[in-house]
Amino acid sequence: MELPPSHHRADRAAALAAGYACYRRGSPGRGLRLRTVRRAGRRDIDGVGPKYHLELVLEDIIDEDSTVNCTAEVLYHLGNKNIAPDVQFTIEGELKNTDEADNIFYSQIKSLEKELVAENIPDSHGHVSPEMEPIRLLAWVASGYVMWQNSTENTKFQFAQIKRVKQVKRSDEYLEFDYMILLHEMVSQEIIPWQMTVLWHPQHGVQVTQDSRQPKHASE
Repeated sequence: MELPPSHHRADRAAALAAGYACYRRGSPGRGLRLRTVRRAGRRDIDGVGPKYHLELVLEDIIDEDSTVNCTAEVLYHLGNKNIAPDVQFTIEGELKNTDEADNIFYSQIKSLEKELVAENIPDSHGHVSPEMEPIRLLAWVASGYVMWQNSTENTKFQFAQIKRVKQVKRSDEYLEFDYMILLHEMVSQEIIPWQMTVLWHPQHGVQVTQDSRQPKHASE
């Protein structure tokens, strides 16, 4: 069944697909977000759940003029909140190469004498300092994993802010960060603190090794 691209169900599935694509293809040098839904369809698969077919346009968070087309399928598992939706996507065209920016960030963090600690990114005025932009993008990308694992047909998550981030010292090649972020659940209008442990290496991408929803007061 064809859905209007502006339909709330299409919008929620598209936001999930964009978050998942960002998690799979993003880095400290590149964050992706949904610009627009071009086409959307939905059909019920008996005994499984609703499946969405989507045509999207994604944009680079830093360079909004850099866009790519994306086709995606999202399958929600009926009545089982413990199973993440199945998401498949194909990006048409080339994403901007971020190897240089990623390697510079990696070298900078590796060369720090003391582990990085920061809070409130963006600040209350929406400002992000240039040196904190890769830290924000890494959180944005990793939050795509949290959204994917916790989304249903009745949710739409959006990354809002890093409340706290602390680098964790490691003896291997990976960078590790412990984040406390705020997610905005757009349907209920709830602001949810979420803890996530994130590993990253330029050659191996982003991994979320641990995450947990936190009580409201955790972000204070």
